[in-house]
Amino acid sequence: MSADGLELALAQLEVEAGDVAGNVERALAAVERAADRGADLVALPELFNVGYFAFELYERYAEPFEGETFTRLGEAAAEHGIAVLAGTIVEDLAATETVETPAEEGLANTAALFDANGEVQLVYRKHHLFGYESAEAELLVPGERIETAAVGGVTVGVTTCYDLRFPELYRELVDAGAELLVVPSAWPYPRIEHWETLSRARAIEDQCYVATVNGAGEFEDATLLGRSTVYDPWGVTLASSGDDPALVTAEIEPETVADVREEFPALRDRRL
Repeated sequence: MSADGLELALAQLEVEAGDVAGNVERALAAVERAADRGADLVALPELFNVGYFAFELYERYAEPFEGETFTRLGEAAAEHGIAVLAGTIVEDLAATETVETPAEEGLANTAALFDANGEVQLVYRKHHLFGYESAEAELLVPGERIETAAVGGVTVGVTTCYDLRFPELYRELVDAGAELLVVPSAWPYPRIEHWETLSRARAIEDQCYVATVNGAGEFEDATLLGRSTVYDPWGVTLASSGDDPALVTAEIEPETVADVREEFPALRDRRL
């Protein structure tokens, strides 16, 4: 890892509803594969272990923050010397002990960023819970924390899927110093145009890298559309996938963020 950038990998995994053991093994294999390809940071999709659309399984497979899924991914980060954004899991807030929670009980859609030593650097719980043809808003507690963390020479922020529709959240992260925003997701067909347009818009308006890591696979009532993509601060696509499992890689350079913001100072011109 250079002092002024990082190699990012997006692990677009095949996610099978309720196959927690298999899904976690696929995630661990992707971490190893990303490390072998020289990545400094690998990101996993939203609810990669249980499957976003398996709402009836959320309570059954909920884990504390210190549970098996995050523990194994933290260990994999240390073993392979790579930072890991452990997509999201369904967190059992009542059972969590080592990190602050937004409520004393209930479930949350939670991501953890581990550094290359396996230490937790960032916790993000999805702020905006999807209610359109989804049970998420009924089942989960929204998050409250907005954090950034340094990976190499890059300041990283995290949001999750539906959050893409709320630009004010991204402005808060940019104001906190974010140069790369990573978005674990479970975005389904048919909303391809929304997926691509919203992601590119967040990159353009916030003049930062935006990396969207989606899952692949079919559920009873939905099919994930894949298309994990890295956008640069001009909104240009640097790397992207189709709808099958894939490992998408791109170089993230903070000096590019600084150069774009200097050349076209839209953020400086804000009045609100």
